[in-house]
Amino acid sequence: MIQADELTQATRTQPTPEGILQLGLGFWGSKTLLSAIELGVFSALAQKPQDGETLQRRLGLHPRSVRDFLDALVALGMLEREGDVYRNKPETDLFLDRAKPSYIGGLLEMANARLYPFWGSLTEGLCTGQPQNEVKTGSNFFEVLYQDPERLGQFLRAMTGLSTGAALVIAQKFPWEKYRTFVDIGCAEGCLPVQVALAHPHLAGGGFDLPPVQPHFEAYVAAHGLGERLRFYPGDFLREPLPEADVLAMGRILHDWNLEEKRMLVAKAYEALPPGGALIVYDAVIDDERCQNAFGLLMSLNMLIETSGGFDYTGADCQRWLREAGFRETYVEPVVGPDSMVVAIK
Repeated sequence: MIQADELTQATRTQPTPEGILQLGLGFWGSKTLLSAIELGVFSALAQKPQDGETLQRRLGLHPRSVRDFLDALVALGMLEREGDVYRNKPETDLFLDRAKPSYIGGLLEMANARLYPFWGSLTEGLCTGQPQNEVKTGSNFFEVLYQDPERLGQFLRAMTGLSTGAALVIAQKFPWEKYRTFVDIGCAEGCLPVQVALAHPHLAGGGFDLPPVQPHFEAYVAAHGLGERLRFYPGDFLREPLPEADVLAMGRILHDWNLEEKRMLVAKAYEALPPGGALIVYDAVIDDERCQNAFGLLMSLNMLIETSGGFDYTGADCQRWLREAGFRETYVEPVVGPDSMVVAIK
């Protein structure tokens, strides 16, 4: 006769569908969070804890599902509840309150407004190799983006939200004391230049991006009191030379482009740097075995959704391109979460 403990042990060793179901239905939790950000749940609760009925009226929600919605956020670890009173968790209060400078919701706002519906066509993209965003309606994502001030602002805020953690660490990990000037290529609002300049008062530099980005960059830099040390360089890095500086950075840039364009950008950086100058490339760099950094691999699928030839890459891939361009020394260093920086010395 099988004993109870033997039956329990056998049950534990049997495969279960739990992980499959959690991943397959993961969009339920994702969309619940994205809708909460869109509705301003966390910003409202940052002002003070509130009961469900008060939140319902304030956010304009129908009474039918408001309790399920808020309690789902509790179960997902995004809110806390005592009785009928809801409050933010420490991390959602810090990072998802629109009134705080630490707000990272810009990235998630863009995910909700754009990426969520586009990812519904991932299967088509995998079968065709074609982007699944605005390109399908005859538009070019970047052209449309830079012509629409509201969408451009949302995108630039999203890039700040995505890059702030990495920028803070790069400002500390890289040996900036060896250099005097730096320029961030494809700078968006200027998250990296601002964090580097705040941490290292001896440095001066700025950001290089398309002309419509300039007012966003200058406003962000001015808000941090760095207008005298950081300037904007307008230009198109696909068609024009890069600005000269002791250090150039490319964050969330290289993965947008096909292999030929990646090599061209690396070669341009090499030409713009002085002997001993450095290039910092940071992205969600995929581990060399391509089996651990799920975020980096999913980001590469996002490049399928968004671009005609972009893809993410391993540290070994990037080091090879850098050495092909002429850089004499390269290394890969983890930054934060799924992000790593690849550093090359001319």
